Amino acid sequence: MKPLNSIEITKLLERFDDFKESKIRSLEIISPTEIEMTFALQDRARGFDWITLTLLFSDVLDAKLIDTDKLDYVDMSDGVSILYEKGLFHFALGSYKTDISIKDALLFILSKSIKYNEGAF
Repeated sequence: MKPLNSIEITKLLERFDDFKESKIRSLEIISPTEIEMTFALQDRARGFDWITLTLLFSDVLDAKLIDTDKLDYVDMSDGVSILYEKGLFHFALGSYKTDISIKDALLFILSKSIKYNEGAF
């Protein structure tokens, strides 16, 4: 897995069109401080082919998750938001501009680091 740094967030979101119209394949709580999410989404760098992208959130400080049996019903038309504020990554489903507003999301994760891995569809 590759670490995501604050400078690469914009490039990652642009490459995957903010995860719009993606599908959450899985959400796994590995430990109280580690969460893994896997998405099926289109990759602009590969001619919009579908790929699998896994995000690993480490040193999780706060989170609001949804039941895994409800993942198929999540509307991903607004994509996701990833912000880096005050030394922390703020991830949420939906379009959010501030770290405070992210906590209003259906799902959010606040962590010290994010790693990602690309895979075949």
